[in-house]
Amino acid sequence: MSKRYRFIILLIVLGVCFLFLWPTIRWYFFTPLDKQELAQVPREKIREDSYQAAMADWQRLVESARVNGPVPESLDFLIPIVRNLHKDYKAPVPEHWTALNVLEAFQAYSTRRAAQEAIEQRYADEIFALKELQNNAVKLGLDLSGGLSIILQVGRTLSNDDPVDAMNRALEVLNSRIDRFGLTEPVIRGMQSTNQIYIEIPGTADPERINDIIMGKGSLTFQLQDDEATAAFYEYYTRNRGITIDANGNIFNEYGQTVAYELIPGLSSSVVILGVYTKDRYGLDEHVRNMDGTYSYIAVNREIGLDGNYIEDATVERNNMSGRPEVAFRLSEEGGEIFYRLTSTNVDKNLAIIMDGKVRSAPNISTGIRDRGTISGFDQEGSENLALVLRTAALPVELEVASQQSIGASLGEDTIRQGLYALLGGVAAVLIFMLVYYKAAGINAVVAQLLNFYIMFSVLSALNFTLTLPAIAGFILTIGMATDANVIIFERMKEEMRLGKSRKAVVEAGFGKAFWAIMDSNITTFIAALFLSQLGSGPIRGFAVSLSIGVFSSVFTALFVSRLIFDFGTDVMKSKDLSVSWTTHIQDSGAKAVSL
Repeated sequence: MSKRYRFIILLIVLGVCFLFLWPTIRWYFFTPLDKQELAQVPREKIREDSYQAAMADWQRLVESARVNGPVPESLDFLIPIVRNLHKDYKAPVPEHWTALNVLEAFQAYSTRRAAQEAIEQRYADEIFALKELQNNAVKLGLDLSGGLSIILQVGRTLSNDDPVDAMNRALEVLNSRIDRFGLTEPVIRGMQSTNQIYIEIPGTADPERINDIIMGKGSLTFQLQDDEATAAFYEYYTRNRGITIDANGNIFNEYGQTVAYELIPGLSSSVVILGVYTKDRYGLDEHVRNMDGTYSYIAVNREIGLDGNYIEDATVERNNMSGRPEVAFRLSEEGGEIFYRLTSTNVDKNLAIIMDGKVRSAPNISTGIRDRGTISGFDQEGSENLALVLRTAALPVELEVASQQSIGASLGEDTIRQGLYALLGGVAAVLIFMLVYYKAAGINAVVAQLLNFYIMFSVLSALNFTLTLPAIAGFILTIGMATDANVIIFERMKEEMRLGKSRKAVVEAGFGKAFWAIMDSNITTFIAALFLSQLGSGPIRGFAVSLSIGVFSSVFTALFVSRLIFDFGTDVMKSKDLSVSWTTHIQDSGAKAVSL
């Protein structure tokens, strides 16, 4: 491969790595602390604050319009919206926009609520963008920056298992869920004496998403919709608009009195009334409303047609028609047979998909379905969380959050500072040794190692890696291994130089003869790291992942980047000198090597 193509490949790799690293750079160096704190705000708080801010901004717009003043600077984004409204209705566009122009446009072509929602969405989008940026940045582990501490109280056992066995199974499920959530290196342990589970999750991850994953019971059921009972319920509901339904399906009238199912014609104890829910723009559950303003409910058979525990796998896919995310699930063989009997004997009926007591959708059964299906009604993040919960089985115990709090780093600032000094000092010592011992060739090694560190950290950033002290140890070991590759190459080159070869021949022979020695050592290291990453967890897995990524980056920089630097000096700079140590170098004539 020519030097030009190799140089282009190197530039592409460095550019892609910069894109991987950019979210981390933006989060830690260009995002103020007050903005970082906003990323931790719960979704309910985001919705409340965004609404209040939108109302305040709307009032400012109204007050400015009363005096025919300008549009407030923070609301300039409304101008393109109303400009498009004028164009859509083929109305003349004002030359100068004022607060009054904007208000009149919304009143004439849209609604006041649409303007307020646009302002509200502006605030929400800013916070969600911060949350997304934080999720894409490298996170610091508990030992470096603290994290989230959660204590779960175990309530009743949801299965027939022994309580101790159910507790152990719950720990396995939580380990599996959080482990698949990302390389967060969590600490999960059960305390049998107090019937509690203690969880530590490092970094500043979104506590809401973590709670969704930890507390998700996976209680997915498929139950047939009863159309007659649904119609009977709505006939009662329209006459009693003050009705509400509690979590147990109990119906209340407008006077707060419990209404037995038998008192409503068409309803019996064989059905249960459940609300239909979807996700709002904040990712929160929202009760669906009908066209007449009533909340959406359906009556379903109490008898469960299929339990979600039969689901063997669940993935997130995109609907071909709507483009919205949906969860595609695969059933076990036994579950497939049950599902086929259920669907094939109830064609043209609606099958409600119920998650934690809320109806997510109720599609019509057009034909018998044996082993696969889909669940819709969630946004992308909600779909991913649901798929994760379904893949890792239902919890055998009922859990409640006893306490949740942020915790500080387990290491003091002085200890962390000393550890970082040790890291930097060790790396600097290695690089200085290469410069001193291998002279000009040492510069090549230093450049290669800096690029190696840059590439490795960029890839780990793309994986949303959590940086801990064991992971840093993996970094140090990788730097040492990569330096060892340079040493092997340089020693091979010294042997060729003593034979009196030219610079170009020495470089080619040195890299060629060192290739398999370097590959063999790195392949065996990668195999060991692979086993550690698969069999280990927590800090061990973090160390293994950083080491395995480092193997690839060190091989690339030692054999590709370092060779490119040497070839650049030979063919572009027309250099004939080559100094690999204080005792061995090639003179300008290139006739032979000089050994001192």
